[in-house]
Amino acid sequence: MKKSCLAIGLLALTFLAAGPLAAQSAPVPGQTREGFRFSSSILSRDVAYAVYLPPDYTTSSRRYPVVYLLHGYSDDESGWVQFGEIQQAVDRAIADRTIPPMIIVMPDGGVTWYINDYLGKVRFEDMFVQEFIPHIDATFRTRAKMEFRGVAGLSMGGWGALMFALRHPDLFAACAAFSAAIWTDADAAATPDDQYNRMFAGLFGPRPTGKDAGPTETFKKYNALNLAQTMPEAVLQKTRLYIDCGDDDFLLSGNMALQNILTSRKVPHEFRVRDGGHTWTYWRTGIVDGLAFIGRSFQR
Repeated sequence: MKKSCLAIGLLALTFLAAGPLAAQSAPVPGQTREGFRFSSSILSRDVAYAVYLPPDYTTSSRRYPVVYLLHGYSDDESGWVQFGEIQQAVDRAIADRTIPPMIIVMPDGGVTWYINDYLGKVRFEDMFVQEFIPHIDATFRTRAKMEFRGVAGLSMGGWGALMFALRHPDLFAACAAFSAAIWTDADAAATPDDQYNRMFAGLFGPRPTGKDAGPTETFKKYNALNLAQTMPEAVLQKTRLYIDCGDDDFLLSGNMALQNILTSRKVPHEFRVRDGGHTWTYWRTGIVDGLAFIGRSFQR
């Protein structure tokens, strides 16, 4: 009986001693703030955005690298917060030092595909580059240099991330594209007319007709495949590229076509094909690897 009481007492003491230690070692969470609005003179309207701030942002005076994380078609600035559970993933990754502390900015891109439309009426690309990035650098304690700035996104946001990285290589150190909306010319030609007119005609222009008609000039100007084929290799190598697409994703052929172009042109990049489709489950389970790839650009 005495031995049993002694064992119970030791167990209780161990529990009490471990309690404060366990509390001290628990990861400190960052903060996700929604409801920000930026007034754009280029778009003549406000642009909503959400921001993830790393755990020690409010208690330190240091500056942080920043990643712009873009949502997919029909989502908004809350997509990565609500469905991607970005805070939980990033908090854990920062705590175990998989990624360095970073600010993550999630703008509302609507269904703009993050481009300037063919008529020049909705200039999202210009707004993002000329107004939004400077606004973020002025509002938050970022490290406002190319080597501390990354861009990532899924689906339409993967298209946008690659487009920004390839068209503005002096702005971004690294890019991570998940299930990027990339189409070969054959894929684009196979898009039904009603779908093209609903989703793309207002941005890329009316669909060309005729036997040899291909994509519009605006489409080619922004499509990652065309950019990767036509840009000088030295420019392509400025921004580190990470491409991830599921083996059951309907966009896999376009992503593989981009991989083939980059490989043939000897452009260093990372390419991943994992088990999965065009789903939030796939993106939630891959985002940390993409952010870790970008984060390595921020480190020495």
